[in-house]
Amino acid sequence: MQQECLFSGFGGQGVMFAGQLLAYAAMSEGFHVTWIPSYGPEMRGGTAHCFVVISDQPIGSPMVKHPQAAVVFNQPSYEKYEPLVATGGLLAFDSSVISASGLRADITDLAVPAARVAEELGNIRLANVVMLGAMLTARPIMSLKSIESMLDEHIPPHRRDLLGANIDALRKGAALAADYVGS
Repeated sequence: MQQECLFSGFGGQGVMFAGQLLAYAAMSEGFHVTWIPSYGPEMRGGTAHCFVVISDQPIGSPMVKHPQAAVVFNQPSYEKYEPLVATGGLLAFDSSVISASGLRADITDLAVPAARVAEELGNIRLANVVMLGAMLTARPIMSLKSIESMLDEHIPPHRRDLLGANIDALRKGAALAADYVGS
């Protein structure tokens, strides 16, 4: 089993943190993992993406050409990565801010109003965890319980007060995807 995932958006949207949570969860469950971040010229507001590769075997290369799952947080990321998602793959996107064209019939588009949900939960910065919960429901690579544990272990001390809100956001994203996947 090998899963290749991409997270992409603007710096400051929590793209790297979402990828790290997935990587930490996979490591805690004994998988081989690579997490490769890439930043644009500016950290906050510039482009940012990361690739996470999870495998039950040693990983020969951390490079990903056609991710099986892509989670995108802005229009430029959607336009760049939609053509690269592997056939049969998942493209989860924040439908609050992305106008999706849905040109490919060979992948699953998962529209999640993550920014709107995060605002309803009281903090726009929760959109990344909403998206992670949705992606993991549509493609259960790791359990939500593993992600909740990693939130508890890895949320920075200065954001510790947001632990409960992050767990709520994860579960809300999962519920939205369950409704979508079940329909």
